[in-house]
Amino acid sequence: MTDIEIETLARKRAKAKVGWFLHAVIYLAVNAALLGLSVWQGRNWSVFPALGWGLGLLVHGIAVWFTGVGSALRERLVERERKALMAQRDPW
Repeated sequence: MTDIEIETLARKRAKAKVGWFLHAVIYLAVNAALLGLSVWQGRNWSVFPALGWGLGLLVHGIAVWFTGVGSALRERLVERERKALMAQRDPW
């Protein structure tokens, strides 16, 4: 990889990770407010939006940390596919 490609990839990965951290902070703030509201009302309904949104946060995290551009998992899968395609193209 060239220096420019490395810089571009590093910036892209950093932006994705910052986006996930921002998502997590907003999740915590909103769900803390919902918890306070549900406690004030004497009911425990805030667990439902927390679980639903938490699942979304989990999927976002997996996309950023494990399968995002340049991640080790993605690079291994791309390399595996590249080798399989090369083997099909050149049977020798």
